[in-house]
Formats: sequence, structure tokens, C-alpha cells
Amino acid sequence: MIRLEAALVVEGKYDRMKLKEVVDGVILCTDGFRLFKDPEKCALLRALADSVGLVVLTDSDAAGLMIRNYIRSVTKNSPNVVHLYIPQIVGKERRKAHPSKEGTLGVEGMETTLLEALLNALPEKARAESAASPKITKQMFYEDGFSGQANSGARRKQLARLLGVPEYLSANALLEYLNAVYTPQEYRSLAQQVYAAEDVKSLK
Repeated sequence: MIRLEAALVVEGKYDRMKLKEVVDGVILCTDGFRLFKDPEKCALLRALADSVGLVVLTDSDAAGLMIRNYIRSVTKNSPNVVHLYIPQIVGKERRKAHPSKEGTLGVEGMETTLLEALLNALPEKARAESAASPKITKQMFYEDGFSGQANSGARRKQLARLLGVPEYLSANALLEYLNAVYTPQEYRSLAQQVYAAEDVKSLK
């Protein structure tokens, strides 16, 4: 498994499933062109580009190029965004009844050995140690009051302000950001700062 420090961006869930075979790290989906109307995900991409960096791996077709260019615009051509390109190979993915409009394979149709080679060629700062790192789980997020509780929304906003990311990020988006940037121990320390701020307010 290749451990990525940077967050990996792909087009769809099948691309994500394919990359999960070789990558240990955060993998985000643009859901195709839905990204263009998803301000929350765009904000998340900007925040990740500013912190841990992004690796963009879309299909080598016109749609993939449009998505890449949109990500460039969203992240303001950040130097922390690395673009990887797959070769244009004629073919069709097994799950599809018909080939794509341009008749070439997408990311999900690539051999895992090729994807590994591409990822291993990344700049060192985009990669990390190969050992799997512990994750901040949804259960932890719930237990700490950042989801599923009456005041969770307000508490998430306080955490977002502390992190310097948009306050309107959903619980899932905020959790993805935390897992890309912080260890569980660091997250616990941040949570304690949120609790301390709440205690100060309650005393006033």
C-alpha cells in the first residue's frame, strides 16, 4: 500500500474503489461535473490544497480535463496541487455495456501496477510512511458531540473556526479534512479547546 500525505481526488466511486486497492489515505470523489455546483466540496478542496496538498487523477478525456481545469480554478493554481495523467488506452471497463464517448479506458480500467507506478513517482512531500495511520472515526466524532446531537452544528462551527476552514462544512466533510491533516491525538486536543471555549461562555 502507498501511504499518501496529500489527498487524492478522482472522478467517481468506481475510481475510488480501484485506488483503495493501492492507496492508504484520503480519497475524494468529484462525482463528475457535480463538483461544479458543490460549494462545500470546493471549499474542502481549497482547504486541503492549502494544508496537505492535492493529487488530481482524472480520466484522460475531455470531461476529465474540464474537471482538472475547474479544480485549478477552485484552488487558485495552488503549487500544492499535483496532476497525474493516465495514458489514453482504447477499451471498455467490464462493468459498462458500452465504451466511453471517446472509447478509452478511465482510471477504474487501469492496471493497479500502472497506478502504483504513477503514485510512486509523486514528489516526496505528497507521500508519507507506508505504515497505516490511525483514523478519526465517525463514532469518535459522535461521542465528542460534533455530530448527531442537538448542539453539534454549533460545536462543528467552533471547531471549523479553530481549524481555519469554512464553517458550513458538513460533519462528513469536516471529518475528511481532519483525517487528512491531523492525528487522532491532535484532534482530541482540538476538541478539548472547543470544550474549554464552551465552558468559558457558560460562566459568563
